[in-house]
Amino acid sequence: MIVEPNGGSGACTTTGCLADLNEQCPMELKAEGGGACKSACGAFGSPEYCCSGAYSTPATCRPNIYSEMFKAACPRSYSYAYDDASSTFTCTGADYTVTFCPSTPR
Repeated sequence: MIVEPNGGSGACTTTGCLADLNEQCPMELKAEGGGACKSACGAFGSPEYCCSGAYSTPATCRPNIYSEMFKAACPRSYSYAYDDASSTFTCTGADYTVTFCPSTPR
């Protein structure tokens, strides 16, 4: 999926992911039926993967092997709770074109 801003001001940057994450999803994250790949939080529900409890701050909730796998496949996508620096963009007053299953990389 690709999200392209049209017009607007600020950090108006095209973002999204071209990778098929289902193809590289670890077995422990595969949803029943294989049609989706869960986050580590969704699969395990533990505080260290969900950035909750003792892991609820940017200092204590760090990337893990699963979020790093997602980040490697989709560098501009949000991969865990505090992945703000490389994955959030502020674009004021824009329209957006969302393309599902793009045929060519952008």
